[in-house]
Amino acid sequence: MEELRVNATIENLEQVIAFLDEHLEAMDCPMKAQMQLDVAVEEIYVNIAHYAYGEGTGDAVIRLEEQDADVIITFFDCGVPFNPLEWGDVDVEAKAESEQIGGLGIYMVKKSMDEVTYAYEDGQNVLTLRKHLEA
Repeated sequence: MEELRVNATIENLEQVIAFLDEHLEAMDCPMKAQMQLDVAVEEIYVNIAHYAYGEGTGDAVIRLEEQDADVIITFFDCGVPFNPLEWGDVDVEAKAESEQIGGLGIYMVKKSMDEVTYAYEDGQNVLTLRKHLEA
């Protein structure tokens, strides 16, 4: 298990993606899965950076684990309790024609991961992504 703790700002996104890619490459992660994980991690991290702490700042912790043929990425933040999975699935065609913002990113995350879970535990948002690494 590897962990990265950063101040949850957009400026640290590059560091988060570099941390992820370094460990995925060490796992011989297939390129398709790595690209899907990069997009999902970027979406979740950017949401934390933009919304978790309002006008203030706080930390985000990204934990990466390998379990059998799966990679598990867990995000922790002490920001405002927010379950992004409560956003219903998005009608992608209607969304493309709409000017309404929100929901499309988490929809893409849910579609590209094998499992996405959320809990609010001990004063923290805990969002977990699980992706099977196909050979």
